[in-house]
Amino acid sequence: MKNKNIILSLVMVVFFGVMSILAWFKPADSFSDAERRKLAQFPDLSLKTVMSGRFMKDFESYTLDQFPLRDGFRSLKANFALHVFNRSANNDIYVLDGHASKMDYPLNTDSVHRAGERFNHVYEKFLKNSDTKVYLSVIPDKNYYMAAQSGALTYDYGKLIEQLKADCGFAKYIDIFDLLELDDYYKTDAHWMQENILPVAEKLAKAMGAPITAEFSKKTIPGDFYGVYYGQSALNLSPDRISYLYSPEMDGYIVHDYQNDKDIPVYNMDKAAGKDPYEMFLSGPLSLVTIENPEAKGNRELVIFRDSFGSSIAPLLASGYNKITLVDIRYMNPDVLGRYIDFDSQDVLFLYSTGVINNSETIK
Repeated sequence: MKNKNIILSLVMVVFFGVMSILAWFKPADSFSDAERRKLAQFPDLSLKTVMSGRFMKDFESYTLDQFPLRDGFRSLKANFALHVFNRSANNDIYVLDGHASKMDYPLNTDSVHRAGERFNHVYEKFLKNSDTKVYLSVIPDKNYYMAAQSGALTYDYGKLIEQLKADCGFAKYIDIFDLLELDDYYKTDAHWMQENILPVAEKLAKAMGAPITAEFSKKTIPGDFYGVYYGQSALNLSPDRISYLYSPEMDGYIVHDYQNDKDIPVYNMDKAAGKDPYEMFLSGPLSLVTIENPEAKGNRELVIFRDSFGSSIAPLLASGYNKITLVDIRYMNPDVLGRYIDFDSQDVLFLYSTGVINNSETIK
């Protein structure tokens, strides 16, 4: 028994010794591909940072982010939490039938009200005295379809919608909740799958009087897609595949990225092979993008105030419009919109996910 304890103690000493050496001499990683975020770097060491306590606080973040074999230990912790200790979630991420989602609870009524205020600001400044027709639609997150069955905490979506509608009385609300189900979303990511949302696009287009006329075929990107929840959960989830809807009409679309002042493809295959393949849709998070469709009948324009979900649905809506302008006021101050858009007789759609509405501090 004594020899066993000695051996165990030696193993632990060697283990912690090796880990300490690795911790000090391992080059610091700048980015976590699994978590899709920047990692803390060694903090500035000065008398001022030491006296203020900031150095030790930042050093703690640095050691946690740069710990050797960090991803392996994260995975071990997550599997123990869920399968050994029977916890329902890890890092607020839970799994149901292979689908992972992050709990967003409770309902932040102040945040919902703030989103409504920001949309009102746009309306008062640009739309109120124009001939635009204004619409509002909200995209449910995966929790709407998962939480009740899994037992995860969730908020009252009906209350969120009613409050936002009350704050945005200037807009006609288009309900799309009944057109979606859990399998319309990626298993490892928060976003919806474009190949499954054509009915949503058709309902939006019909409600705005610009029906979709294009015929689409489904194409699939080679390789696996590991969404944001794959890395955040640290669980061995089955990967997704990314597919997209193609119409020959799209070959004539002219797509311009005003943030970087260049033309871009509807589907960016370089992004499809990057760290976040969902960014293949209109090249990801850009503040201002236009899609021109020379083949569209009439002379109709649509302006979409949107989050990342809008990148994948806009190419489908473009069938019914000569021009679509996508504005992301998470990255662009809406007060400068007059420099780029002459609001006159367009259709205007505020299209946001419940996740953004309930965490609206990202909206400028």
